[in-house]
Amino acid sequence: MSEHQAREVAVAEETPDLYGAYPRLTDPQITALARHGQRRPTRRGETLAMAGMPIDVFYVVLRGRVAVIEEGETSRQVIRVHGPRRFLGELGLLEDQVSFVTMEVLVPGTVLAVPARRLHEIVTRDPMLGDVILRAYLIRRSLLVGQGTGFRIIGSCYSPDTRRLREFAARNRLPHRWIDLEKDPQAENLLRRFNVRPEDTPIVIWRGSEILRDPDNAELARLVGLPADMAAEKVADLLVVGAGPAGLSAVTYGSSDGLESRLIDAIATGGQAAMSPRIENYLGFPAGISGGELAERAVIQAEKFEAHLQIPATATALEQDGGYYRVHLADGDPLQARTIVIATGVHYRRLRLPRIRDFESSSVYYAATQLEVHDCAGRPVAVVGGGNSAGQATVTLADHVSDLYLLVRDSSLRKSMSRYLADQIERDPRVTVLPDTEACEPIGDTQLEGLVVRQNQTGKEWTIPVHRMFVFIGAEPCTGWLAD
Repeated sequence: MSEHQAREVAVAEETPDLYGAYPRLTDPQITALARHGQRRPTRRGETLAMAGMPIDVFYVVLRGRVAVIEEGETSRQVIRVHGPRRFLGELGLLEDQVSFVTMEVLVPGTVLAVPARRLHEIVTRDPMLGDVILRAYLIRRSLLVGQGTGFRIIGSCYSPDTRRLREFAARNRLPHRWIDLEKDPQAENLLRRFNVRPEDTPIVIWRGSEILRDPDNAELARLVGLPADMAAEKVADLLVVGAGPAGLSAVTYGSSDGLESRLIDAIATGGQAAMSPRIENYLGFPAGISGGELAERAVIQAEKFEAHLQIPATATALEQDGGYYRVHLADGDPLQARTIVIATGVHYRRLRLPRIRDFESSSVYYAATQLEVHDCAGRPVAVVGGGNSAGQATVTLADHVSDLYLLVRDSSLRKSMSRYLADQIERDPRVTVLPDTEACEPIGDTQLEGLVVRQNQTGKEWTIPVHRMFVFIGAEPCTGWLAD
């Protein structure tokens, strides 16, 4: 090991456990796991998992140390070191995704190796041990996403395809880092290194060396191991279209009762709920739960009962044929089922303002996920809307932006927003609530520089100095594919 690597390891060892992300298992827990696996020795430099490759073994370190390494374009960085009683891996191990990091033995010793298929049984049948592992894996995935570990997306902030890739990665909670072609000095060096012209972006860099040039969502999904295409010729008992909480519930209930059940979604599991950083009124979670965690727990539960998921898969038409229903897809063969559940949710409505589309790829948003929060950090923003979606976005954004203006068409927040959200917002000194107020016109060239607003009671118009705008003005059903 080089002196530089030794320093990295020392730093990693000193890092404390974060919120239960790296617990140490007890003797009874290790004994319970040992019934499903076997102990084996490790050797220095041995690779237990390789970034970009599937991982089908759950490891517990019994003796020795194992480094978690991020594979960069020009170097490898140790981001964590696991010692005795710690277990390896993260959420992808439970969801059959590839590993986003490399795991390499630093100090030889012994590991307990449990086949991943048995881990699924342990997590779902042993509540105490399962919750320790699942909670750690959920937090580890959040940490990887926050650190920008994983693949790289290089593209312009003005490019719709860059936005599409970033949204797909964020909605599917995939660890990645965006390198802005317009602002990040690293972008030009990387493009030169891979012999890519700026006009050929966006690109995805995987494992520091593999390049995907303007991939569609399905290509990116295959790269990381998201649920693959189903056997189209087989007739399912139940096909659920839409993977929000309703769709995930339906496919879980169907498969748990022995039905051959399938689930498809155009973008990601979790639907609109998965974009919420905190849901406080969902039954069974009195302390609240993030939308992402709710979605991940539901996916694991559905797969426990052998439900089949396919992401992405866009439904384009529905027809009846010979007693079965057939759902046509934008890409791929149609799927057949005896019963269809349509849970396709909604699209947020767009503001009808002059030139609004000029800003939608750069500074006007219809969701407040980590992707959007990162983009607007430290900037003044406006939130338009008076419902719960606008309230949840306001509470989330207030922690990250410099100023926040909430534009509400009604005279009071309490007319259309849950009381607990309205209370939080009204007590927050960082939020300026503008009742009886509407957005009139965005100001700027390609980036939002201000917003003209109007007070409806007086007709007075003025400009608020915001650089980002979030719009939550209601929604419309996603049922266009069911026309006629």
